Amino acid sequence: MLVLAAAAGALIGLSLGALGGGGSILAVPVLVYLLGQSPAQATTGSLVVVAVSSLTGALAARRAGHVMLGRGLAFGAVAVGGAAVGAAASSKVPEDVLMAAFAVLMLVVGGVMARRQLRHRRERRTGVADPRSSARPRLDDPIITFSPTFACQCPRALKVLLTATAVGLLTGFLGVGGGFLVVPALLLALALPMEYAAGTSLVVITVTSLAALAVRGGTGVTPDWGPVLVLTVAAALAALGGARLAQRIPAARLQGAFTLLVLTVAAGTGAAALPALA
Repeated sequence: MLVLAAAAGALIGLSLGALGGGGSILAVPVLVYLLGQSPAQATTGSLVVVAVSSLTGALAARRAGHVMLGRGLAFGAVAVGGAAVGAAASSKVPEDVLMAAFAVLMLVVGGVMARRQLRHRRERRTGVADPRSSARPRLDDPIITFSPTFACQCPRALKVLLTATAVGLLTGFLGVGGGFLVVPALLLALALPMEYAAGTSLVVITVTSLAALAVRGGTGVTPDWGPVLVLTVAAALAALGGARLAQRIPAARLQGAFTLLVLTVAAGTGAAALPALA
C-alpha cells in the first residue's frame, strides 16, 4: 500500500509541478480505490497532499521567476470564502453522491482539456495563434484599479471573482485544488503567459487548500495518515521535478498525456460510483 502511495504521489506531484494543476484530480481516486479510504477521508487527505505539493512546486516556480505572487495571493484570498462554504457542505452529502460528482467533474475537465488541445492544433496548422499566449504581463497592473479606469477593469474583475469563488467551492467540496480552472482564468482574465499562469496557480491552490483543510478540521473526519503522508512526501518531491520537466518537454505533449490519464481515471471512477447510486 505504501509503495502504491509513493508511486501515485510521484504522478500527482509531476502533474502539479509541470502543468500548474490537475494533480488533485488524481488524489481522491487514488486514496479511495487504491488505498482504501472513504470518500470523506479521501477528500480531506487530498487537501493535505495538494497543499504541500503545491507549496513545494510554487517555491520552485518562484525561484525560476514564473510566479506573480501578488496576483496569486489576491486570487486565493477571493477564493477562500468559496472554500469554506464548500468544505462545510461536503459533510452533508452522501459519499456515493460525492464520488459520482467527482467522476462527472473529471469527465468535464478531461473534455475541456481535450477540446483546448484540438483547438491549439488547428491554430498551429493554420498559423493563426492567440496573441495572448505570447504577451508578457505588466507586473504593475493590478486586478482592480480604483481610478477613472475602474469601469474598464470591471469585466476582468468580475471574471476573477466568479472563477475564484468556483475554485474555492470545488476545493472545499471535493478536495481538489482547482488548477484546471485557475490556469485558464489567469490566462484569459489576467492575460498571463502560460509559464506565469502555471506557476502562479500553485500559489492559489496552496491558499485555497489550506483554507478548506482548516474548515474540514472541525468536521471530525480523519484520514488514515500513514498513506496520506507517504503520498504527500512523494508528491512534494515530484513537484520539484515537474517544475524542471516543464522547461524541457513541450507543454502540449504533457497536457495530452495528462488529459488521457484524467479521462481514463474518470471512466473508472464513474463505473465504480454510479452503480452504488442506482
